[in-house]
Amino acid sequence: MTMSVPEMSSGSGGKEEESEDESEIVEESPCGRWQKRKEQVSQGNVPGIESASLAMDTEEGVEVVWNEVLFSDRKVFKALEDKIKEMFENLMQVEHPNIVKFHKYWLDMRESQARVVFITEYMSSGSLKQFLKKTKKNHKTMNVKAWKRWCTQILSALSYLHSCDPPIIHGNLTCDTIFIQHNGLLKIGSVWHRLFVNVFPEASVHGKVRHHRDEQRNMHFFSPEYGSGEDDYAIDIFSFGICALEMAVLEIQANGDSIVSQEAITNAGQSLEDPLMREFTQSCVQHEAKLRPTAHDLLFHRVLFEVHSLKLLAAHCLINNQYLLPENCVEEKTKSFDPNAIMAEIEHKDRPGVQLKYSHVSPLELDKFLEDVKNGIYPLMNFASARPHPIPRTLSLSQENVEAVKTPTPEPQEMETRKVVQMQCNMESNEEGTKTHLSLLLKMDDKLIRQLSCDILPTDSSKDLASELVHYAFISEEDGEKLASFLEDALCKHRLGFARSSSATTMMH
Repeated sequence: MTMSVPEMSSGSGGKEEESEDESEIVEESPCGRWQKRKEQVSQGNVPGIESASLAMDTEEGVEVVWNEVLFSDRKVFKALEDKIKEMFENLMQVEHPNIVKFHKYWLDMRESQARVVFITEYMSSGSLKQFLKKTKKNHKTMNVKAWKRWCTQILSALSYLHSCDPPIIHGNLTCDTIFIQHNGLLKIGSVWHRLFVNVFPEASVHGKVRHHRDEQRNMHFFSPEYGSGEDDYAIDIFSFGICALEMAVLEIQANGDSIVSQEAITNAGQSLEDPLMREFTQSCVQHEAKLRPTAHDLLFHRVLFEVHSLKLLAAHCLINNQYLLPENCVEEKTKSFDPNAIMAEIEHKDRPGVQLKYSHVSPLELDKFLEDVKNGIYPLMNFASARPHPIPRTLSLSQENVEAVKTPTPEPQEMETRKVVQMQCNMESNEEGTKTHLSLLLKMDDKLIRQLSCDILPTDSSKDLASELVHYAFISEEDGEKLASFLEDALCKHRLGFARSSSATTMMH
């Protein structure tokens, strides 16, 4: 089996013509949401993928990456099809603010070949490696606070991956596969690297993994036991240690050699002035895998760990429960405060006390802080999810146009995984009472609000209505019975009340 990506033909026109040519849409996804362009991008080394194309998410209006894996042997593809589906379904459940988002996948079977297409988040600001090079070129040094914040973000993502059941080992963590955004947020890419290796052990993709590993400039990121068959999460910790070291010194000097030697790594570690930073990085790159700490343990290392401020804890609480609060509640609340009012006071017996007024807090700074917390820049380091929650779907099946299929094989049917936290309905009957118009408002656990409406007949049952909403992925199967019970109660009250209009509301717990 061979796996590759078709090369893009280059045009001979001017820059403007070339730009227009690159933005040309060459293919659409079966649902029509994703539109592939000619322009190619690089998002880190992934086995079986030499390059990927830029694409447009027509629903969200953002750019994404369209990745393709081609199989020349359809028989091999059919033999691996179940494993491929299982692997991509696992990837669909990975959701963390410091991990490049995996949006969608589908299988495409053709006469001559088969392929897998998957859509991932586009990181337009470049890799951490590129940022470190620019910083060094400008003769600047790494800010210690930024270093700690970045280490925390990477470890938060690794702790999340390693706590999955079964654990997800990255296996290709380098400064080239970590991306940085303009707001200082780091995201790990190529999370599917290791899973690809496990699914295609006998295929040429395995050779490509070796090829990437053997790239001279990145060999020092791989632990001594890498590829031995007995490696585990410790290989990621070793790679993280090298990343942390490069972030601190900006670049580990190879002294003219094509390979970064162990001596160069040791010298870079010894050059760190902070003894805690030296101890931290050295613990990650120990030769014995079993002696390396876990990602969760490293989050509690003295160089990183600090007791979270009440401000940060409150911000996380607000973000996690935002769907229960009115829109713009923070802005409205800050407007109602008297700027000269005292919000807190610290009394001292031997000296004057300290008064904190609302005027000391800038609403703009507060908004920026909440946005940063929401984006994952300040994760809570002493909390880790034991199992990733299913990824919320932003596109329900009912919004897909079946007639817009552009490739022979349709995408996998989606199921709604978000929970309904609040239901509201309003019913209005005509004068004859032969027909009732139902307006239904569903508030999901991620703040999404769905407004649905339909005409119902006296013969329609609440169970049938709820089943239809589950079928078209408007609600999860788990919420089906709850919605049926809610609608049944509302219908009974409406019909027994003989009112032309009625409404009902319920909160879900």
